[in-house]
Order: sequence, then structure tokens, then C-alpha cells
Amino acid sequence: MVRRKPNYDELLEKLEYQFQKPELLDEALTHVSAPKASGKSYQRLEFLGDRVLGLAIAETLYKTFPNAPEGELSRRLAELVRRESCAEIAIAWDVGPYLKLGAGEAHSGGRRNQTILADVCEAIIGAVFLDGGYEVAKALVERSFKALLETPRRPLRDPKSALQEWAQGRGLPPPTYTIAEQTGPDHAPKFRVMVKVKGTETEFGLGTSKRIAEQAAARSLLLREGIWTEDEHGTN
Repeated sequence: MVRRKPNYDELLEKLEYQFQKPELLDEALTHVSAPKASGKSYQRLEFLGDRVLGLAIAETLYKTFPNAPEGELSRRLAELVRRESCAEIAIAWDVGPYLKLGAGEAHSGGRRNQTILADVCEAIIGAVFLDGGYEVAKALVERSFKALLETPRRPLRDPKSALQEWAQGRGLPPPTYTIAEQTGPDHAPKFRVMVKVKGTETEFGLGTSKRIAEQAAARSLLLREGIWTEDEHGTN
């Protein structure tokens, strides 16, 4: 019996790439549990793709945010290459139906498993790198991660760090935090903390610990000054 070659037309359309060596894509979609997958699962391509993704994202961030300090670039990089982000990209590519899985893995929901999806995302990037070179792989990363790069799913900085960086950027002294009030019993205290930045009005925050109250106060000041917006930072 002649084995039919898989039809990857829709997937290739989403990737906006045509493989010179289709077997690389086939390998990138093959889980180690798949029958006769020994030596041909996506694991090696995933290892390679992880490094290509990191370099491509780092280069893109460096060019896209020319005034961002190293710390912000590092946080953006970590957000973009984390498992959840890569799985989101794999879902956008709709790789699920194309995955080659063992029966047990398929029955246990492997086509929706975030770890598998994230690994396959990186494996496909690795396959494109081997097939077409770095520039082609970087273009795929830029296209696919564009929305996540422009609108991160999580705040890149905690409120205190963001407020301190903002103050430093304006040549101001660091914010100062003062406990304005402490209530409740020792085992369940509540804190009201005041934050002050030179040239701005005092802001307050509440929390079950000093740290939480300080973060709440910093967040309130960031929102009030328009440094953060409710749309992007509506929740802690």
C-alpha cells in the first residue's frame, strides 16, 4: 500500500512559506509518540527553533524599540518566547489537525496541549531556518509574532518598577512609600500606603501586605498620570 503524502496546503498558506524540503515540515509536526517516529520527531528541530526564535525576536525588538533600555528589552523577549506565546502562535497557524501523535497522546487531547503546541511552533521555525535560512525564518517570526509584539498579553513591568523607571527617565528622585495606616489584627493586617513622586500629587494604595499596598499605590499613580491605561493594565 502506497502511503499518501499529507496535504499541508492550508498550513503553508498560513505560514506564507513553501518548503523546498517538505520532509522538514513533516518532521516538525511529528511527536515522539507517533508510530515509527524514532529519530524523526520534532525534538531536534524544536531545540534549533528555540534558538532561532530567540535571536529573531531579540533582533526585532532591538530595531522596533530603539530607545528601550536593556531591562525592558529582556522583559519583552521573555514574554514573547514563553510557552504560552508560542502555543498561541501554533493555534493561529492551526497546526492541531496536522500533528502526528501516538494514539494515547491523541486521545488525551495532545492536539490542544500547550506544551506540544509550543514545541511544534519552535520546531516549524527551526524547519524553516534549515530550509530557507535565517532571514526567511526571521520574516516568519516577525509576521507571526507581530500582534504579540505590539500588544503584550501581560504587563511587562510591575507597577513599582514601572513608576521608578518613569521617574528616573524624567530625572526625578525615586518614588517614596510611606505607611499611612495599618488596621486589622496581627494575623490579618491591612495596609494603606502613600506614594509620592516629586512634581506629582500623592497617591494611595490598599493591600494585605506592605508590598501589595505599595504596588497598588504605584499602579494608581501610573494610571492617574496617564503612564498606564486601564485597557492595558486594568487588573493587577
